[in-house]
Amino acid sequence: MTDKTREKIENDRAFQNEKIKYIAGVDEVGRGPLAGPVVCCAVIMPLDDENAVDGVDDSKKVSEKKREALYDILREKAIACKICRVEPEEIDEINILEATKKCMKMCVEGLGVKPDLVLVDAVKLDVPVKTEAIIKGDAKSYNIGAASIIAKVFRDKLMEEYDETYPDYGFKKNKGYGTKAHIDTIKERGICPIHRKTFTKNFSAEEGRN
Repeated sequence: MTDKTREKIENDRAFQNEKIKYIAGVDEVGRGPLAGPVVCCAVIMPLDDENAVDGVDDSKKVSEKKREALYDILREKAIACKICRVEPEEIDEINILEATKKCMKMCVEGLGVKPDLVLVDAVKLDVPVKTEAIIKGDAKSYNIGAASIIAKVFRDKLMEEYDETYPDYGFKKNKGYGTKAHIDTIKERGICPIHRKTFTKNFSAEEGRN
């Protein structure tokens, strides 16, 4: 186990006591894109040395190839894991922050094992479990980092599937984010059914023709 991994695990272990055994990490992916859902993951990872998974970190700091390899290992080793999503229509209706909170709450409440503590990356959650919001938590907490990677890989694969249905927008490459090519396509062709209307209203006032 690397020192970096050990530090993250020990950060989570520090919360454990006679009343706190199972610690869940929660994180989201997809708050900023112009298209696709926001995806959240809640995961309870074992914190013993024997089951430690090296390389867990903020998903943005991990290469795509490494994330995909870690995804399978983390899902296999997890004590409990839940992935949820909130679709563009609801994001438009309730706003992205509320959609993110709802998504995270669904994940926590959907875990097969009830956590004694929830660690979340910088968002305050209204859940019936003790929570700790940690600034830059995906870089400090082993469980939040694991949740970050699982959510990222799940959403990326989802956007790649959408690319097959709506090939004009480059979702396989941009994952729904507002690259220049993506925005130029919206201006030219309008939006498609998975675009967030509240995010794209400055680029296009028309429905897509796809």
